[in-house]
Amino acid sequence: MPNSFSVLIIDDEIINLQIISDILRSEVDIIMAKSGEQGVRKALELSPDLILLDVMMPDMDGFETMEKLSQDSRTCDIPVIFITALDDIKNEEKGLLLGASDYIQKPIHASIIKARVALHLKLINQHRILERLSTIDPLTSLANRRKYEETIRSEWKLMEEINETLSLAVIDIDNFKQYNDFYGHAAGDKVLQKVAAILANNFKHNSNLVARYGGEEFVAIMPRTSKKEALQRLNKCISEVQEMAITCKKENDNVVTISAGVSSIIPNDGFKFESLFAAADEALYLAKYEGKNQVKWKRAKANDIA
Repeated sequence: MPNSFSVLIIDDEIINLQIISDILRSEVDIIMAKSGEQGVRKALELSPDLILLDVMMPDMDGFETMEKLSQDSRTCDIPVIFITALDDIKNEEKGLLLGASDYIQKPIHASIIKARVALHLKLINQHRILERLSTIDPLTSLANRRKYEETIRSEWKLMEEINETLSLAVIDIDNFKQYNDFYGHAAGDKVLQKVAAILANNFKHNSNLVARYGGEEFVAIMPRTSKKEALQRLNKCISEVQEMAITCKKENDNVVTISAGVSSIIPNDGFKFESLFAAADEALYLAKYEGKNQVKWKRAKANDIA
């Protein structure tokens, strides 16, 4: 069974690579690199959780390697621990100023390596927990608006690179204000949670993301999803919400329903991701205007920003 964390060890001395990997192998997955250049390449390819970096290496030393790592958005946030025989304060200061998280002196002591690595992996885990909590809506447990905005940007860029369709839906609970006013906010919160559960279940596969956008409004990002597929999935959500049969007496004993608007596009330079949201939002307005409890599709306009 694989370990939870991976550590990249960069050292030009084979014996040092072997010693450190033997010390840590039972705790983490080990990646080894015999030069700074190879280390940067492996960091980009494998995204380790932590890097142990020797300072004294030919061609590209540890400081130069650290600079390369810090200049790339894909590796700049990976914590780095320098391991070196250099014992002067200036070199230690230089490493820390370059962004290193820690500095370990040679000769290598197993207990020190284990303790320092364990400490930094604990900090990494705590940071990830906090980061995850900061992107979750506490009421529905869906992603929040911040997570949606991060994801739509990254998926837009990826779909543009691979020339694939990106679909986006905006979903709203019909007559939610009236329901809230009649039954109270506690009952309204339960409706939000039940609708969120249906959406989460229908958008849990592939790289889909469903998020609470605000109030009773949700958004669903569907990479590699055609107009037809998106409409089918949203119609299924609409049916499942209606089948819950949550009565809304304020609305003449009707049941709680949702409406949705969706748009699909292969991203390119002629469009911005905001135009995709604008089209989906207009489609939602049309669904509401034409009677609610349905989904409508609208084509995005070039560089149209709502």
